[in-house]
This record gives sequence, C-alpha cells and structure tokens, in this order.
Amino acid sequence: MMIRKRVLVLALLATVVAAPAMAGTTTVSTGVNYSSGKYGTDTTTDIWYVPLSVGYNTGKWRFKVTVPYIRISGNGNVVPGVGRVDNRNPLGLGHGRGLLAPGNGGSGTGTTQTGSSSASGLGDVVAQASYNLFYDKSSRFGMDLGAKVKFGTADENKGLGTGQNDYGLNLDAYKGIGNWTLFGGVGYMTYGSSQYIQLDNGANANVGASYRFSDHNTLGAYYYYRERISDSGYAQKELTAYWNHDINKRLRLQMYALTGFSDGSPDVGGGASLRWSF
Repeated sequence: MMIRKRVLVLALLATVVAAPAMAGTTTVSTGVNYSSGKYGTDTTTDIWYVPLSVGYNTGKWRFKVTVPYIRISGNGNVVPGVGRVDNRNPLGLGHGRGLLAPGNGGSGTGTTQTGSSSASGLGDVVAQASYNLFYDKSSRFGMDLGAKVKFGTADENKGLGTGQNDYGLNLDAYKGIGNWTLFGGVGYMTYGSSQYIQLDNGANANVGASYRFSDHNTLGAYYYYRERISDSGYAQKELTAYWNHDINKRLRLQMYALTGFSDGSPDVGGGASLRWSF
C-alpha cells in the first residue's frame, strides 16, 4: 500500500513539473502552518502542516498538486482536515502507541481513541484544477469552476488521515471595485469512509474581500463555513486574515492568521508561505 501511495505522489508531481514544456506559468510554493484547538474534546490537539505545491497555469486553466508533511499531537479522535470523528482504528494516533491500542489497555475492537499521543509523516496528497468560465474586463467580474481530489495517502494507522479519497467541486466568483476585490464561493465534497471512520458528504462556502494598498502589498480576510460531516463532529466556522507581499515579479510571501468560532475548527492558527513563479 505504501509503495502504491509513493508511486502516486511521484506520478502527480512529474505530471505538473513536466508542464513547462508547454506555454504557461509554473509555480512552486512551500511554507509552514500551525493550528491548535480542542475540537470539542478535553485535549488540545496541535497540528503542523508543511506543504510542497507545484502548479501550472495556462490560458483559462490552473492546475496544482500539493504534497504535505504533517505532525499531529493530541486526541486520537481528531483527524487533520476533518476534525473530530469516532476513530475506531485499533492502532490509533501514534501508530499503536495510543492509550487504547491493543496490548496497551485496549481491545482494538471498536473503542474510540480518547488517549493523547503524536505522529508524523506524509499527509494527504491533493490535486486541484480550475477553469475560468468567464471574465469581463469592463466590470472586472469573473467566475471559476474548480475540481479537487484528496488522495488518501496519509497513514490512517498513525491518525494522519482517513486513508480514503475525497472528491469535490466548487464555484467561485470575484468582483473588482477600485483597489478592492470582493470574492466568494460554494462547494460540495464527497468524503470517503472506512471501516474505522464514517463520514458524511458536506457543503462548504466562503466569502471575503481584499484590498491592494500598494504595488506590492495586499491585505485580505475571508470567512469559511463547512457543514458537519461526522456524527460526533461539528460544523467548521473560521475567519482568516492574510497579507500578500510581492518581493519581486517571481517571488511572493504570504502570511496569515485564523481563529475558529466552533468546535469544528481550531481555536487559533497561522502560517507563512513562499511562492516562486517561472
């Protein structure tokens, strides 16, 4: 299984890296992201997320593949990118080192992972594509249609993911007004379930605005909502503020901070990333 997952990661990256042979723009980005919250449990869960992304833009099309490294410390019922679930995997968070793992006080036959532990490794690889449906220069209004596949490459036995694939569609709109840009979108994801973690499908939405206050700097904020996708989980409700700084024509720095308004989101979070275009 791990060999197949690694082959998938390499194939996806090779596909995007080979894109410069065609006319278009290639982007490479990396950064570090941190979040912390209780997610409706008695334990604080801390998650570090370090992605490597390769993108390719040509005409009306945009493609991107993200390969992340994850470190999670906290409750075994909290899964990165999902939130609180009833995780009945007998190995639990920490590759069997959880308090309820077989041989460590638990039967491993259906008990949820209430103990606290930690694990790290490859996260879920995400492939995205979007197409610009239309853009009117005079009104500065446009709409994009996007698709997303989250491959279950994260180790479910370590609590780094569900081990299943997810699929989604989203529709985004944006409108320029002077130095302001208003934006928003709606989406729907189908989440894969396993014998240990049962998930429901769910809708999501976002709305926000950005302001370009100089040739090199933009400030923005947006609110994100995702409905509950597990019986023991909660809806996601969070606000993110960000700053984009164009260091030069090819290099961009982004920093952000977020706060959650429900047990489905982290209490706090933040991070920074660098994107190189060529």
